[in-house]
Amino acid sequence: MNFKNYVHIILFALTLSVHGQNKKSKGDDFFFSYAFKDAIVAYEEDLTKGLELSPKQYLNLADSYFKVENYEKATKIYLQLFSEDSIVGSHHLNKLLQGLGKKADLTEVQAFLEREGVAFHKELLENGDFNMKLLTSDEDGESNKVQIFNLDSNSQNSDFSSSFFGDFLLFTSGRPTTKRKNYEPTGEAYLDIFKGTIGKNGQVSKIEPFKEVPDSEYHKATPFYSSDLNAVLYVLSNTSEGELEFDENGKNALGIGIQKLNGGFNFLWRDLSTSFYYPFYEEETGRLYFAANLDGGYGGTDLYYVNTNRGQIMSAPINLGPRVNSPGNEIAPYVFEGALYFSSDVFYGLGGMDIYKVNIREGSFTIPINLGKPVNSEADDFGYILKNYGQGLLGYFSSNRKGGVGNDDIYGFLVDEKPGLRTFALRGKVVKLNNLDGVDGAMVRVYGPDGSLLQETSSNVSGEYTIEVPWQSMVRVEATKQRHSIFSAILNEEQMEAAQKRSLNLGLALYDDLVEEREGQKVVKLKDFYFPKGKSTMMAEIATELDKVVDFVQRFPASQLRIETHTDSRGGSSTNFRISKARSDAIKKYLLEKGVPASNILYSIGYGEEKIVNNCKNGVYCIEMLHKKNERSLVVVLNDNILFD
Repeated sequence: MNFKNYVHIILFALTLSVHGQNKKSKGDDFFFSYAFKDAIVAYEEDLTKGLELSPKQYLNLADSYFKVENYEKATKIYLQLFSEDSIVGSHHLNKLLQGLGKKADLTEVQAFLEREGVAFHKELLENGDFNMKLLTSDEDGESNKVQIFNLDSNSQNSDFSSSFFGDFLLFTSGRPTTKRKNYEPTGEAYLDIFKGTIGKNGQVSKIEPFKEVPDSEYHKATPFYSSDLNAVLYVLSNTSEGELEFDENGKNALGIGIQKLNGGFNFLWRDLSTSFYYPFYEEETGRLYFAANLDGGYGGTDLYYVNTNRGQIMSAPINLGPRVNSPGNEIAPYVFEGALYFSSDVFYGLGGMDIYKVNIREGSFTIPINLGKPVNSEADDFGYILKNYGQGLLGYFSSNRKGGVGNDDIYGFLVDEKPGLRTFALRGKVVKLNNLDGVDGAMVRVYGPDGSLLQETSSNVSGEYTIEVPWQSMVRVEATKQRHSIFSAILNEEQMEAAQKRSLNLGLALYDDLVEEREGQKVVKLKDFYFPKGKSTMMAEIATELDKVVDFVQRFPASQLRIETHTDSRGGSSTNFRISKARSDAIKKYLLEKGVPASNILYSIGYGEEKIVNNCKNGVYCIEMLHKKNERSLVVVLNDNILFD
């Protein structure tokens, strides 16, 4: 990544003096002044002279090579430092993996992750595995047909981070104006906010400075207009009486300001030691999203939100978590129709910064999906916005890809459907059927039309799961756990669309809830039922209980059953044997008619009065209730002891 984009990625942080280590090399001064080419020359000269570099200086050298896009040399140093168990944390490990992907392909990244067993978060590894498979299966962008166009109004300087403002487009630019100073690290003017008119074809014309925010000689950037608040939120350099304001270490950071279009200006976030970037206000929830490099994050800049009351901050920053944030940098949040769009330089992308989409489901996030080509490229792609426009959609994003006009350009697109690689995202709970309690540790799998396993995951302690796969013409969703039944459902495309819009609970039955011990054997748990006296006629109340056996076999298709029926001692023994056999046969006939395979019913036996369970034998007087205890039907699970081996 060239330094011309560093201002958008590490996002304008201006460290003027202190860099926290003893000066043993001129390379240190160049590095902390962002002069990466000069830093490389100075560090390499030290090595040629036989001077030893500290691990931190080696890391600076690797970062410098990375900044000038010499990924082979950068990766070589990262790998050396990583092998020495040195100072390569998760943020630099992300760069190492980025470098591997840039100088080779994603298969080398996958091999490294498998070989080294890197201790990344589970969510990050799932995100990476999914996106690497998705991108390699769509290398030509065939599933993402969208025509992008470079805006005619782009300048030879940096133009980026646009926002809709009615029929206008607000954006950030380093283009010069008569009153603005130059920002030394980029050689361009301090960033300012401009306004242009959106034409029917999406092109933007009549560019002029945006006068509705207070004037400043320093950075004003990344605007977002909220019609609900009738205000523009943006980042700006911390100043006091018109001059830059620094913390005790000589750092000038960026705050987030809000300008009411019919009122005054005030800071929403202001900390001389911490910069805040890319504000986005979600009108539906009142959340203010932004990017920042706060303590306790997952890597570089992470995405956060705060709850507000019509723009007035009401909570501490809330990190979006490891499903969204990575060891890299995440920036430019934008919510549209239930989906969060953002950019990240995480290692499994196509280039530097790539644009991703996550669906927001009841406060949680699905797997971030790379939008793929041509929206994303091998360069930096960020600042994605989208809105309904006529019968379709109008969108813009920023990129420093080859063929542009300036350092960063704004690109537009007009489409009928949202750009991006299509996926099937499912979330919900695995629950016990008898009480709907969550099932911990159940395996949830999605299979494709050819029966191949596309993805699998496990439910958490509350039974919750999320799973996502590339879009298919149909899928089979399955949930399993030891000693539980199997959930299996085939969904066509229409059913898949519906399932994505709600939580899908997958019901499992615990085997031990459906069976019980009776007479020294495991039987299907049924309420006692009785045939008419001396008959084998199937009654409605009997059928109700036998339907539980049908359900049991469907849930445990490997079960092997024996149907056994008993009578009391009244009547002749041969008659009782005949009646009990007829009743067992009637039960079998009903189960077969209800779809139980004949292979599941090994025996259908009538025992007559052979196995009396109490003292009510021939010649013994018993009340009716005691005789009833002998008149019983059982469905025995013969392979109970080996069913789950």
